[in-house]
Amino acid sequence: MKLITFVIPCYNSSAYMQKAIDSILVAKKDVEIIIVNDGSKDDTLKIAKAYEKKHKDTIKVIDKENGGHGSGVNAGLKYATGKYFKVVDSDDWVDKQSLNQVIKTLKKIEVDMFIVNYVYEKENKPKEMNYHHVFPENKIFTWEETHKFKVSEYILMHSAIYKTSILKEINLTLPEHTFYVDNIFVYCPLPHIKTMYYLNVPFYRYYIGRTDQSVNEKVMISRLDQQIKVTKIMIDAFNPLSIKSQNLQNYLIHYLDIMMTVSTILCKLANTKEATNKQKELWHYLNAQNQLVAKKLKLAKLTKLPRLITIPIYRLARKIFKFN
Repeated sequence: MKLITFVIPCYNSSAYMQKAIDSILVAKKDVEIIIVNDGSKDDTLKIAKAYEKKHKDTIKVIDKENGGHGSGVNAGLKYATGKYFKVVDSDDWVDKQSLNQVIKTLKKIEVDMFIVNYVYEKENKPKEMNYHHVFPENKIFTWEETHKFKVSEYILMHSAIYKTSILKEINLTLPEHTFYVDNIFVYCPLPHIKTMYYLNVPFYRYYIGRTDQSVNEKVMISRLDQQIKVTKIMIDAFNPLSIKSQNLQNYLIHYLDIMMTVSTILCKLANTKEATNKQKELWHYLNAQNQLVAKKLKLAKLTKLPRLITIPIYRLARKIFKFN
């Protein structure tokens, strides 16, 4: 059994997928790389097959009809044999030195979730996001030993490495033809996570710069329905107030707070009657599903203020935190 399965979902990724693959291959003895070709129309499959032929003991290629990013992750998880599971988007990569440190550490311990830092690679001005003030370092810990997250901070797919068996046991399945499912991927397993380890290294390199990226503001507005769909799936997943660990309960509510904030802001940015109706419907949905959770949201409630107030605040926050 390989230590980590890395899944790389690819759709028309021929221009940049090699960087992602090569950054992981430095640890080929300890990793399994599953490249999922999601119905690409360029040379993605050809490139993937060439890598598979050259690295038969490390790389597997799955060729499937287009189903979106979530479908690619589902396919990778189905065939994953590694002890741990990590998704790397085809336009991102991992830091090679950090990868060696991750492998060295995981060989010595066993945890449900392993957490690392990620780096925004934007305009040649990398910005590392870390969790040193939230998680203990150099030890296995539980939720009771964690501290409070900052307002804009949460665990991303980029920073999470899950034990594969847990994802399979809960039958984690992401919706197809839907963007922003990485939130579901990170959120839904959390009630099943008992032990964690945080390694303070700049492991995941998250590229931001393509105009067609899903996190581009204009693209997000155009996919508002998908953002709302993912938010509703997370609302329906489980009741955070039923979680025994107070720290985990607080974090889950914090995550939903961020999702509701993003959805509401996007509705305001769209600035149409239809979007306003969608905003009202989403809040009605949350209140109908879990009114007690809705009452506990803090950041999202501020976004319900008039657009002339919320949008300038959003623009300022975007400038300070450099997201999107």
